[in-house]
Amino acid sequence: MLNIIAGFEQATSGRTLVGGKQVERPGSDRGVVFQQPTLMPWLTAIDNIAFHLKLKGVGKAERHHRAMEFIDLVGLRGFEHHHPSEMSGGMNQRVGIARALLMNPSVILMDEPFAALDAQTKLEMQEELVAIWQKRRCTIVFVTHSVDEALVLGNKIVVMTKRPGRIREAVNFDLPRPRDITSPEFNDAKRHILALIREESTRLAQAS
Repeated sequence: MLNIIAGFEQATSGRTLVGGKQVERPGSDRGVVFQQPTLMPWLTAIDNIAFHLKLKGVGKAERHHRAMEFIDLVGLRGFEHHHPSEMSGGMNQRVGIARALLMNPSVILMDEPFAALDAQTKLEMQEELVAIWQKRRCTIVFVTHSVDEALVLGNKIVVMTKRPGRIREAVNFDLPRPRDITSPEFNDAKRHILALIREESTRLAQAS
């Protein structure tokens, strides 16, 4: 589904609309953050972030000026001239997020971007992402296999079936932020989503 929204693949039926417009190919209105940040190792953080501006012919001074806004936003000031090999996994993901934000997209698509991070860094990145969303207010579509992560981040949690990939249920979740994972509301929603997942696992087991 993420690939269809991004324009990397075409849906076999129906239509995909972003901002009321049909999605036919990748576009600057949609930024993508992958599970691995896919940075160019020979470029510094600031040059990775501003790379698509270089492709558009924007001068170096202007590129760096615009990129610094997003370096500050993701908390990387002081590391803008570091290469990916000189930074941690979490810092490289911040570069990937900043690169997507610089395009000023209406939608950011995130494919399990924190899956490979350690627990502490993952929590920090979740908090960072919420803070960025509160400042930018763009739509974020975030793929995760973690129910806790979905509930910490999401206002709407869409539970998918496995085979075929369909929407099982969309759960609206408006718990105020910062969210308390020990609260009754959080755990009620968690139990409901886990029940949906168990039902799907049972269905697949019976069908096999």
